[in-house]
Amino acid sequence: MAASSGFGASNCICGTSSYRSPWYDDCSMSQRLETLRSLIEQDPGNSRFRYMLAMETANSGDLASASIVFEQVVTQDPDYSAAYFHGGQTLEKQGRLDEARALYQRGIEATTRTGDSHTRSELQGALSQLGF
Repeated sequence: MAASSGFGASNCICGTSSYRSPWYDDCSMSQRLETLRSLIEQDPGNSRFRYMLAMETANSGDLASASIVFEQVVTQDPDYSAAYFHGGQTLEKQGRLDEARALYQRGIEATTRTGDSHTRSELQGALSQLGF
């Protein structure tokens, strides 16, 4: 029997029959990536799907590809503040520190513009960890 959480089994991103989490119940990472790519193909302007793809790609270990997708998110939706932080973290993991600094700085500008003080604080903390 599926766990009760207010979501049906159809909410699982890969369409499995049991529900524990929309991402990690019985789905393989490749199924989640494939599903996210399909969702983006159906709705290319959906920044959330693209952000989810970037996060899942990073979780798969493909940091270079994840960095590209994070950049696509902030290019498409400059106010998507979480993408600046996680994109910067992904760049840092690759040793691309100058690019991470630049992304954090762009994120600080975006969060200042949108009034997202929480994410701005996280971005400033990440930037200070890099010596800025």
